[in-house]
Amino acid sequence: MSESSAVSNEPSRVLLVEDEDHLAAGLKLNFELEGYVVDVAATGREAGRLLVNSAPYQLIILDVMLPDIDGFSLCQRLRDAGNTTPVLMLTARDEVNDRVEGLNVGADDYLTKPFELSELLARVRSLLRRSAWARRPGARTAPRVLRLGTAVIDFDTYAVSAGGADLRLTKLEIDLLRYFADNPGRVISREELQQKVWKLRDYPNHRMVDNFIMRLRRHFEPNPREPVMFLSVRGAGYRFVLPD
Repeated sequence: MSESSAVSNEPSRVLLVEDEDHLAAGLKLNFELEGYVVDVAATGREAGRLLVNSAPYQLIILDVMLPDIDGFSLCQRLRDAGNTTPVLMLTARDEVNDRVEGLNVGADDYLTKPFELSELLARVRSLLRRSAWARRPGARTAPRVLRLGTAVIDFDTYAVSAGGADLRLTKLEIDLLRYFADNPGRVISREELQQKVWKLRDYPNHRMVDNFIMRLRRHFEPNPREPVMFLSVRGAGYRFVLPD
């Protein structure tokens, strides 16, 4: 029995978007041996059709190089459409910029080819475990909750709401918010945020941090143009101030 099925009687459904037939067939077989239900799409268009017409998936494994659309663009479209299904990206490119781009468009994990099957399966289990835990009623008796005005963020279940309506945040947005919540009032440099949230060291481009701060402001600030919670500290970084 897979770890994902330990918290549910239903097997986890996985969408594998991969245009290399041999690799796709091998991965599908191994995932099914782990107890998952697997659909395979060779193109972004086919993946979109399955996402619309099939039962919900608990995980999307997405190759970057597809014949009709690159995986970065497809992941961005999913996030823009409000789809928060965990995404694990596969790519033959091992450049740091590619990993950063994948994370910036909303991917939850990133694995470069060639990879060991055991590592891929471990990453899949980890993402499914977190996703299954978030769907489980009463998973924690004392969930860790942050309140920002009318917004409520549950870091145990990754559930976010504002004024009673659900908000859809990516894992990285919530991880960044959680790091701020763990360090209220402290000035945090962009370098520290990249290391602690993005797991990147010595990466010279800090624009992605600024972009994510802008996202948090749009989600939670009463007036994003005049922030009162996510404050810029000139030449130093950012400071998070809890509302009264």
